[in-house]
Amino acid sequence: MNRRQRSNNEVLASACGTADTTASVVRWSALKFVVFASLVLPATVVSAAEHPNVVVLLADDLGWKDIGCYDGPVKTPTLDSLAANGVRFTDFYSGAAVCSPSRATTLTGRQHLRCGVYSWIADWEQNSQLLDREVTLAEVLKSNGYQTVHLGKWHLGMPTSQKPNKLTPADHGFDYWFGMANGAHPSHKNPTNFLRNGKPVGRIEGYSCQIVVDEAISWLDEEHNSDKPFFLNVWFHEPHAPIAAPDKMVSAYGQLRDPAAVYSGTIDNTDQAIARLLAKLHEVDAPEDTLIIYSSDNGSYRADRVGHLRGTKGSNYEGGIRVPGIFHWPGHIVGGIVENEPAGLVDLLPTVCGLLEIDKPSGVFLDGSDLTSLLLGRKGKFTRHQPLFWHLPASGPSMALRDGKYSLVAHRGYEFPKDKEAMAALKKQIEAILRKAGTYDDEIAGGGFDKQMFEGFKNKDADRIRGQFIKLNMFNESWIPSIKAGVHRRFELFDLARDPSQTTDISQQQPEVFERLKRQMLTINESVIADAPDWHLIKSGSQPLTEMSIEKTTKVHRLDSTRRSPFDAFIYVNRIPEKPEEGESAEDLAGRIFGRLANQEGRILVKLPPGMNRQAYQGFKFALESGIESHAGRCFACHHLPGLQQSTSKPPIPSLRNRRITKTQLRAVLANETHRGTKLDTTDINRLHALMQTFNDVPDSEFRNLILKTTVLDTSGDFE
Repeated sequence: MNRRQRSNNEVLASACGTADTTASVVRWSALKFVVFASLVLPATVVSAAEHPNVVVLLADDLGWKDIGCYDGPVKTPTLDSLAANGVRFTDFYSGAAVCSPSRATTLTGRQHLRCGVYSWIADWEQNSQLLDREVTLAEVLKSNGYQTVHLGKWHLGMPTSQKPNKLTPADHGFDYWFGMANGAHPSHKNPTNFLRNGKPVGRIEGYSCQIVVDEAISWLDEEHNSDKPFFLNVWFHEPHAPIAAPDKMVSAYGQLRDPAAVYSGTIDNTDQAIARLLAKLHEVDAPEDTLIIYSSDNGSYRADRVGHLRGTKGSNYEGGIRVPGIFHWPGHIVGGIVENEPAGLVDLLPTVCGLLEIDKPSGVFLDGSDLTSLLLGRKGKFTRHQPLFWHLPASGPSMALRDGKYSLVAHRGYEFPKDKEAMAALKKQIEAILRKAGTYDDEIAGGGFDKQMFEGFKNKDADRIRGQFIKLNMFNESWIPSIKAGVHRRFELFDLARDPSQTTDISQQQPEVFERLKRQMLTINESVIADAPDWHLIKSGSQPLTEMSIEKTTKVHRLDSTRRSPFDAFIYVNRIPEKPEEGESAEDLAGRIFGRLANQEGRILVKLPPGMNRQAYQGFKFALESGIESHAGRCFACHHLPGLQQSTSKPPIPSLRNRRITKTQLRAVLANETHRGTKLDTTDINRLHALMQTFNDVPDSEFRNLILKTTVLDTSGDFE
């Protein structure tokens, strides 16, 4: 027994001794595969002095209506028990409608385009990968003393001979990893492409889900340091195609050659593998010392496994993005709760941080919200800082937003240059091959031809041509400029409370809701697109595909400026636009900044770095003001952002950066002929002088602390 294991009586005594009498009571019962004593424990956040183990279980292509506790056809007693003794979300969402983007969002809490992932990643063809600059859950937990392990499918970029500089899980915070770039080959049965810490393992007998759990158990036996908590990130391959499962399991759901039965068998097999893993976890630590989260990377490719929802994998309608969501942590998370508040994998990182009472990544904008209050039974205290949002450029619809009971989707107003004629010809060629072989009906049994294009064909010639089809349908990084410049022209609004199948567009019946959500969607998307990298500009082999050298120097996330002053830190953390858009004047830019400040002030979100105080902030607003009235600064009409100069004027207007000037000197300068239109009082001079002090650069080594040590300014009623 290690330092973290305690008897049930000790746990109960400890919990009762510190319980809040108003806290919700959680009951957890014996699981089928491990005999636990019945306990009654209070819902509470973990003590900051001792962190629990964290286990994330992620299925691949598993639908919202696949497993038992979601009224699915597959027998999943292990998962059902986790749900019954934890919190099960009814409206839980993947990070995206396809694999790689969803996994990027899951690990970072950020929309996947920000992270460098536009679509599913083909390492041989694309530069795309999870950017080195992103802060993953593994890195957060590792910095808090955790051992970190990734097991199973990765699909966030892996080195190839064509792209040798790509990163591995080790570069994203994992001490140990066992998995592969994408799917198990040739199928879930006897896979040949597992890697252990980057080294090929060779053919392994058995089924992928059981092999992954075998590795987890081996790691716990041989590598785990009992003095440290651990993070197991277990990403199964099942039920992604090509599928395989033991005959005994398949036969419980239908004929051995029925794809639907094999599909169900893979899920059943995974549930049994999870049972073995949980039994081992109980040997290592008491159940209340392990937080377990279960979900799927996207919706099913089978229309019969998404229930009444519209769309399947690859679609931003509900069927493509709604998935199971289960949180289990006896003694801490309230048990037996079915939660209908919309949530998703984008919330995973902030929620783990919230439950464990550890800091979220500094200086990083998170799209997800902390679900801790929901998991502790304090629903009234939960607020989401921005609606759930999806943008998968090649999807149809390409964008979606969920806010309360409403769903808004948007369709691209532009097209990608796919060779649709060639794709149609390949599909006809596949059909002809199967019909000639007399196996067409057998190949598509239990589904349609288009669905089988996702799953694969037993006929080798047909499956080879299917590979050509997939390559033509694959995301191309040359499309990125079109995505960044693209517009969305058709929007649909749905009331999911009344119309969960998204059959009726109510945008005309609810114009105010429609316009509000449309504005929110476009605002979020503008921010996401601004962060998204330009992979198409990178020449293969020209440089490592990692963070920019500026970011490496400063270790600051997404920084693309060489300026190092407190003012630049202020601009960075508040996402203030520095450059006018095409056709925008300096005064128009100032007006746009004013609008952003008003929005930030209204939500008490303005952040000030060390070296910038309230007076300097007021000086910034004064410098933005335009017009000829008294107290109009108009400074940035001439001293253009971001350089704070105007080199095109004659004579050139010098930069305000790094100017050592006293208040007396400033007053004299502002009284000259050039500034005759301004009428300034002592307060104005003091504010401008305070602002100018923030223009002085600091050393590179100090700049990061300006980002990390920002404080929120109380701007209640401040905006002038």
